Amino acid sequence: MNDNLAIQLFEGKRVRIVWDAEQEKYYFSVVDIVQVLTDSADYQTARKYWKVLKGRLIKEGNETVTNCYQLKLPAADGKKRMTDMADLQGIFRLIQSIPSKKAEPVKQWLAQLGEQRIDQIIDPELTFQMAVEDYRRQGYSDKWINERMRSIEMRKELTDEWHRAGIHEQKDFAILTNVLTQAWSGMTTGEYKRHKGLTKENLRDNMTNIELALNTLAEVTATEISRQRNPKGMAQSRQTAKEGGEVARNAREDIENRLGYSVISSERASDHIRPVEEGKAEELPFEGEDKKK
Repeated sequence: MNDNLAIQLFEGKRVRIVWDAEQEKYYFSVVDIVQVLTDSADYQTARKYWKVLKGRLIKEGNETVTNCYQLKLPAADGKKRMTDMADLQGIFRLIQSIPSKKAEPVKQWLAQLGEQRIDQIIDPELTFQMAVEDYRRQGYSDKWINERMRSIEMRKELTDEWHRAGIHEQKDFAILTNVLTQAWSGMTTGEYKRHKGLTKENLRDNMTNIELALNTLAEVTATEISRQRNPKGMAQSRQTAKEGGEVARNAREDIENRLGYSVISSERASDHIRPVEEGKAEELPFEGEDKKK
């Protein structure tokens, strides 16, 4: 269920949310909601508040606590820690236990999130539309967004193919991704992120147009090779991932020979993107691709 982790912001404070596909419901980090309601300046203050409140609610037999369960989620420092989670009903009960001027705005925000998810289940296209709007708010250009949306679709087809080949563990997906990435770029995903100076940011969200196109080419090719060969298990899937990456590597080397410089860029989105105000379009990100590296 952790694979469905999402981060939502409420008035600048992050709230970790997990979607349970089997139960078709959201689970929210209790401490994150407490931090919003108490307007705590930092996570530790909210955590202490929740610890005291939790003890009191347990004594009272409040179902908000008895229905809580824990998931291992990434904290602000990047480390994964056990985190109390509650569904929407539990969070509404928690709101009643905390005197807060934010109570009503939070209730409306939670209700909106629930409605959006139901709409997305009925019409999956809405998920893509919301992603597009999120990227626009971050300042990405329409040109880049179109390529990114296409790359997400291609990535989904590849992971579906890996599932069909018997790959289910998250660590194995990471291994195959590293094989593919290293085959076309010469770097593992971790090395690539360090090259760009990234820590927790998404690598694909910080690729230039050429990098994103080459990565998509690698994934599309690996998908088609896998469909043709019908691999089983990790070893055979590694080989198809490697060959898909090699096709993109050949394309990269051809491009670099023609341009005279490496297209593996140290540029990242923050080098180019400024916040968008009132929905106004910004300049295309990564237009500095003509800079020699």
